[in-house]
Amino acid sequence: MNNEIVSQVSEYYSEKLNQYGETPRGVDWNGAESQLLRFKQLMRLVNDDKSFSINDIGCGYGAFYEYLSTVNAAVEYCGIDVSADMVKAAQRRFSHCNNARFIHANTPDVLADYSVASGIFNVKFANKETDWLAYILSTLSQMDKFSAKGFAFNCLTAFSDTERMKDNLYYADPCYLFQYCKTQFSRNVALLHDYNLFEFTIIVRKS
Repeated sequence: MNNEIVSQVSEYYSEKLNQYGETPRGVDWNGAESQLLRFKQLMRLVNDDKSFSINDIGCGYGAFYEYLSTVNAAVEYCGIDVSADMVKAAQRRFSHCNNARFIHANTPDVLADYSVASGIFNVKFANKETDWLAYILSTLSQMDKFSAKGFAFNCLTAFSDTERMKDNLYYADPCYLFQYCKTQFSRNVALLHDYNLFEFTIIVRKS
């Protein structure tokens, strides 16, 4: 089932990139402002670390790496994406950066201090909710495996306004995922649901 989902995700985001280019809409976000807000929540994982390594799952055209350069972080970055077109775009944009690499895969290939995933759990297509949740939990297990200090991810929230919810999107239960992360990965888990978007971010810090 995961292989089928990965294929769907790859095709979908390659099409978005072809349609909108290397922009927030090219990775299915409404605009740069909300994209930046999400990045700020994810970076709460890192705290005050000025030097770290990070895996970016679903890196797209490299927008999160571009953001990292604005916060003056000394980072060893690896972007991972299932869309070959996205990876090629990111490699082209940042070919001059010797602290960043981008790979076409659905899991990291090295252990990093941290891992992040932004937006990759939102579009479930026509998959059953049970299958999509299983895909999310499988991905979280991989993030845990390849993260030495912790990981963070975001999801659309089940507390969204009913009239705005769409059938092809997945609205996760933040309480369930909080409990799952607490019991499966670490005692140190934070749920961020206070930044005025119809979503939440979960941060998992390892002891």
